[in-house]
Amino acid sequence: MKLDDKVCYCFHISKRKIINHLRIHRPRRASQLSDCGGAGTGCGWCVPYLKRYFAEYEKSDLSEAGELSSNETEVISAEEYARQRDQYIESGKGKPPAR
Repeated sequence: MKLDDKVCYCFHISKRKIINHLRIHRPRRASQLSDCGGAGTGCGWCVPYLKRYFAEYEKSDLSEAGELSSNETEVISAEEYARQRDQYIESGKGKPPAR
């Protein structure tokens, strides 16, 4: 995924916003990423990805590097990520917030 690709579709939160939140606010727990525009509090699809970004953040120094290194979340395209999220919602595993 690229920096401007959405991670949280429910609240339209991009990877760039997540990384900047990690760098600036330095959360102590992955669950504190919900403070970034509500990320992870909608359907739940992005929670594993948020946890991975947080785990990488803990291992690296984002203030120096400016960006997380490549990992499993980087391999998937934005289109595939969206398709898998759609399947997740259709299977009844998560429900997006009402608009």
